[in-house]
Amino acid sequence: MRIAIVANSGVKSRAAETKLKQALVAAKFPLDEARPDVVITIGGDGTLLSAFHRYASQLNRVRFIGVHTGHLGFYTDWRDYEIDALVEALRNDSGESVSYPLLDILADYEDGTTSHYLALNEATLKRTSGTMRTDVYIKENFFESFRGDGLCVATPTGSTAYSKSNGGAVIHPRLDAMQVTEIASINNRVFRTLAAPMILAPDEWVILRPEPFQDYVMSIDQFTITPQLVTAIRFRIADERIHFARYRHMHFWDRVEDAFIGAKQE
Repeated sequence: MRIAIVANSGVKSRAAETKLKQALVAAKFPLDEARPDVVITIGGDGTLLSAFHRYASQLNRVRFIGVHTGHLGFYTDWRDYEIDALVEALRNDSGESVSYPLLDILADYEDGTTSHYLALNEATLKRTSGTMRTDVYIKENFFESFRGDGLCVATPTGSTAYSKSNGGAVIHPRLDAMQVTEIASINNRVFRTLAAPMILAPDEWVILRPEPFQDYVMSIDQFTITPQLVTAIRFRIADERIHFARYRHMHFWDRVEDAFIGAKQE
């Protein structure tokens, strides 16, 4: 089993990376950054997002493991002081994994070119110097004309991130759904939107056809893109999935409680 390690630049993360490399070499695991079977990230959820995009072309064969050097996150199961236990779990690996849905984004530009992206958490479209105006289609059917700061489209695991801060629901990752949340929509006597999050089924997709401005900003997870003149962006649940090698189970709602509520009150 070939293993790659992706660590952030923090002191605790670098120390954990050194210890993990030594333990893996002692256990005779080959380290291979180019074609790994397992990618171990050390840092936090942001580090795992970076690793996901680095290995996005190998999702059909790669499993991920997250080691956190702070508080446990939604994508991290291990702490930096559990390196020896993690290596022992790798030694007893039987190929088990859990998979989560991803977001497929296809952007069409005025010059006839297209760009394709995958997102683990979410994608957003905003304007930087004015109201974003875009028609929204579900499948091929017109739904509404949106006016506001922007729109966020999230996966179930991404529902706990930016989507939640915009009033979105928290969705269990076993559901192959995506969620559209509005960012500061305008609702008055002239402009009306649904003004509520939308959760779409796995066989549905959303198309945005924005008015032709040059100052759109698109984000894919933690990456920001200033696209060419956009004519349409399609969002759907991707055919690909991300796979995690999970050797111990932590219930999703326990992660939610730990992240947003804290210790249960007696």
